[in-house]
Amino acid sequence: MTENTRFHLLISGRVQGVLFRQHARAKALELGLTGWAKNLLDSKVEIVIEGEKANIEEFLKWAKQGPQLARVENVEIGKEGYTGEFEGFVIREFGF
Repeated sequence: MTENTRFHLLISGRVQGVLFRQHARAKALELGLTGWAKNLLDSKVEIVIEGEKANIEEFLKWAKQGPQLARVENVEIGKEGYTGEFEGFVIREFGF
């Protein structure tokens, strides 16, 4: 039996203007994960990700590095209760 989990990430550094959200979506889909990513006004990227625990752990490792042009300085990680509410992984417009 697989264990599903959910995490809320706030990623800071040079993470906007480097296609971070698009790469996060591609990585999430590759791993069979669901959720969303959006840019925040404070230059962070916010991600909510759900899925199988082992795949989430791989995504978290990726998020700490990010895509090639990014420079991740910090990743705040909060564990949340799994809801299964997402059907895919979407890029949301600028968040407030």
